[in-house]
Amino acid sequence: MTGIRIGIDLGGTKIEVIALDAGPGHRVRARHRAKTPRNDYTGTLRTIAELVSRVETETGERGTIGVGTPGSLSPFSGRMRNANSIWLNGKPLDVDLTEALERPVRLANDADCFALSEAVDGAGRGARTVFGVIVGTGTGGGIVVDGHLLTGPNRIAGEWGHNPLPWARDDEHPGYLCYCGKRGCIETFLSGPGLAADFLRATGRALTPQQIAAAAEANDRDAGAALERYEDRMARALASVVNLLDPDVIVLGGGLSNLDRLYHAVPRLIDRYMFSDGVSIHLRPPVFGDSSGVRGAAWLWESGP
Repeated sequence: MTGIRIGIDLGGTKIEVIALDAGPGHRVRARHRAKTPRNDYTGTLRTIAELVSRVETETGERGTIGVGTPGSLSPFSGRMRNANSIWLNGKPLDVDLTEALERPVRLANDADCFALSEAVDGAGRGARTVFGVIVGTGTGGGIVVDGHLLTGPNRIAGEWGHNPLPWARDDEHPGYLCYCGKRGCIETFLSGPGLAADFLRATGRALTPQQIAAAAEANDRDAGAALERYEDRMARALASVVNLLDPDVIVLGGGLSNLDRLYHAVPRLIDRYMFSDGVSIHLRPPVFGDSSGVRGAAWLWESGP
């Protein structure tokens, strides 16, 4: 058994690598970041190889390698798809990384890596079923059952953000156009840009999600109303997941996971949308925050093929 697990978070602005002990404690052995060579696929491969070499030199050990990516590998073409780092799309990233790093690699969507990290030793530790949610620039999700990442034959398990917002109100029809080409996707309501756009439509004021939260704290009625709409929409969206999956723990990640009020308001609202005579909802903030993605990538070799 190798001594370290190496995880790589391939982001649009930065590439981060971490080396963790494979044994108990999951101690961080090395960690480094580099700027992502935007629009440069060859440069991206080279930067990843350099970071891996750096942590292996520093630890004196060779490790397994998992990579968290925007988008995902298509099971049909074997090439990257749906990545907002568009220079990755259409590329056989796993094949090219295997060649560059001279060993097999495992790839997963960054939201899947987030869910896996929080399930292994984060907010969902010890839970049988964990649903990890990203609410930030976009929305995403990942499902972990008994420590194993659920992917599915289409490799889209957990993509809750591109379902329609459930139980839409009259003023939410027909929904707003999503980059995926459809209207009314959960992402258009629950992402950070979705919250900002909702506030702008209601008030004519352009504020960031962080500014909206601060204004609500300062008793701005418009900001408070925007967050109440957001909380109800999140309750509806998560209720549809609970009705289908009934996870033991739901962990929020991304920038909007920093809104403390979500962890109180959403569980109180969700029962009106659930098909149940009672409510047992464990909605939790992440333990590792922005580090969950790179940690989860390292655990791809622990979660089975």
